[in-house]
Amino acid sequence: MGEDIRLKSKAGEIGAYLATPKGTPKGGVVVIQEIFGVNHHIRAVTDKFAADGYLALAPRFFDHIKTGIELGYTPDTIAEGRKYVTELGLDKPVQDVEAAIEELKRRGVKKVAVTGYCWGGTICWLAATRLKPDAVSGYYGGGIHGLKSEKPQVPTQLHFGDKDMHIPMTHVNELRKLHPDVPIFDYPADHGFHCDERGSYDAAASKQAMARTLEFFGKHVG
Repeated sequence: MGEDIRLKSKAGEIGAYLATPKGTPKGGVVVIQEIFGVNHHIRAVTDKFAADGYLALAPRFFDHIKTGIELGYTPDTIAEGRKYVTELGLDKPVQDVEAAIEELKRRGVKKVAVTGYCWGGTICWLAATRLKPDAVSGYYGGGIHGLKSEKPQVPTQLHFGDKDMHIPMTHVNELRKLHPDVPIFDYPADHGFHCDERGSYDAAASKQAMARTLEFFGKHVG
C-alpha cells in the first residue's frame, strides 16, 4: 500500500513513508515514529490509517543521522534508539512534521491530523503547541510532562497506560489539571500498548484508543 518519498523540511531532506487510500482521501494524517524509527510497525500503522481513508505519511526523522535506521524491541535497540533521539533533539522533528503537513496538503488534502507514539507522542504535543495541524492524538509521550507549560493551539487528545512505569499517573493527572480542555485517557495497560510487536501490547486498550483517535479525526479532519 505504501511507498517511500522524499520530504524537504527546514531541518534538511529526509525520507518518508506514504500510504495512499483507495478513492478520495478524507484528509491527511502524519504518523510519528517511536524511538525505533519508521520500522515495520510504524509502516503498518500508517497503512492502517490509509485503510481508514486517510492519506498517511510517516517522516523518517533518523535520516538526519543515518538512513535506514529501523530497530526492533530489545534492550540493546532501546538504548540505541534513545541515543539517536538525544542526538536529534526536538526542533528538527518538529520542523519535519511541519513539512509533512505541508506535503500532505500539497497532495490535495485540506485538513491534516498528527498522531504519534512514545517519543512520537511527545513530538505530537509540540505539533499541537507550536504548529497548526487540524487535530492531534498523542500516545504515551514521556516527554510531555517536561513540556507541560506549553498550551495546545489545536484540538488535542492524549492516551496513557496506567501501568506505564516510564510515565507515572501523577504526571498524567498533573497534565489533566493544567490542561482541562484536553481529553486525556488512561487505560489499564503498559507503555507501548498500541504496538502489537511488543510484549506490552494490549489489544483492548489499543482498540479503544484507536477508536477514539479515529472518531476525533473524523470530527476535526474528515
